[in-house]
Amino acid sequence: MEPALLDTDTLSEVMQGVDPSVQDNARRYLTVFRHFTFSIITRYEILRGLKARRATRQLARFEQRCQHSQVLPLTDDIIVQAADLYALLYQAG
Repeated sequence: MEPALLDTDTLSEVMQGVDPSVQDNARRYLTVFRHFTFSIITRYEILRGLKARRATRQLARFEQRCQHSQVLPLTDDIIVQAADLYALLYQAG
């Protein structure tokens, strides 16, 4: 397993807890790396959605997750990685 930069859709899936395989993968990942890594853009997108829906409990849980994660600042490397992830997911359908 290699370290990963989670995109918004993936982190959202982890947070929703609906898909057991996503939950299993997330648990295994955390066992190895101890925290998730995502960009400040992902933080913004999730915060935007939760605040728009006034999802206060989910918002509190997300804030806790952010405290125990590595939230990367916006850099050119992040933009390139995000674009690569988008292209990969787009091409996969």
